[in-house]
Amino acid sequence: MQNLKLNLKHLRYFWSVASHGSIARAAEALYLTPQTISGQLRELEEQLGTKLFRRDGRQLVLTETGRMVFSYADEMFRLGLELQDVLAGRTPGSAITVKVGIAMVVPKLLAYRVLEPVLQMPEPVSLVCHEAPLVDLLADLSVHKLDLVLADSPVSPALNIRAYNHPLGESGISFFGVAQKAEELRGGFPQSLDGVGMLMPSVGSNLRRSLENWFERYAIQPVVVAEFEDRALMKAFGERGSGIFTSPTTVEKDVMSKYGVEVIGRTEEITERFYVISPERRIKHPAVTAITEAARSRLFA
Repeated sequence: MQNLKLNLKHLRYFWSVASHGSIARAAEALYLTPQTISGQLRELEEQLGTKLFRRDGRQLVLTETGRMVFSYADEMFRLGLELQDVLAGRTPGSAITVKVGIAMVVPKLLAYRVLEPVLQMPEPVSLVCHEAPLVDLLADLSVHKLDLVLADSPVSPALNIRAYNHPLGESGISFFGVAQKAEELRGGFPQSLDGVGMLMPSVGSNLRRSLENWFERYAIQPVVVAEFEDRALMKAFGERGSGIFTSPTTVEKDVMSKYGVEVIGRTEEITERFYVISPERRIKHPAVTAITEAARSRLFA
């Protein structure tokens, strides 16, 4: 063991598998075959004389030694990525780059309000936004392609990803419609929504489940006109009078101004929670600090 010389290529493959949660996903990211990755992992384990993973059903789970090796490998390759940035010309004193992943279910107007403080920082900032399903964003976060992810749910402990949840706050929801429809439905809210055409978030989303439970509680049966993963698209349909839609109350004025709709009613019985997910327990990135502090003190105060 004293003469042990680690093969950094093997170690990088191990780090990629641990970060992505499976050999198949790591192989896809590295443009290699799963057989190649498996062979390299076996060689690394033989070299170390211990197992780094154990099987839990179909999932690979880090052993105690595996977790220790991953913590060192993670720091090593993170520093390597930082070095690449420096060598590419992103030296200290130049513009800060913050790469943000935005889960598709997060309302666009709310995402703007959350990220707006970055654009108001005294130092120059380059903001790079990428929108995708949460699971894809978490995979990118795990290999440091992103600095943070903005989501409407925390990262699940079941995922083998080194990431930490930072709650930003929560908001009740408001129901919106075009002026004539809003005037008709406002007086008897929420029972006035019975039989009314609704534009709904996609099945399986947190908000969809909450809305369905709330409607059931009040014996309301709206007519689902359309379902959307992209809530900006949902609002575009609502703007044209295709149905009633919802948005967090905290951005109510923004929704009314942008889409020319009016509020029908509000409820605090349904709340949407929002999180920043980062690869670090204690936030160090200045732009991420600005985001979290402004959201907690102003947007969700």
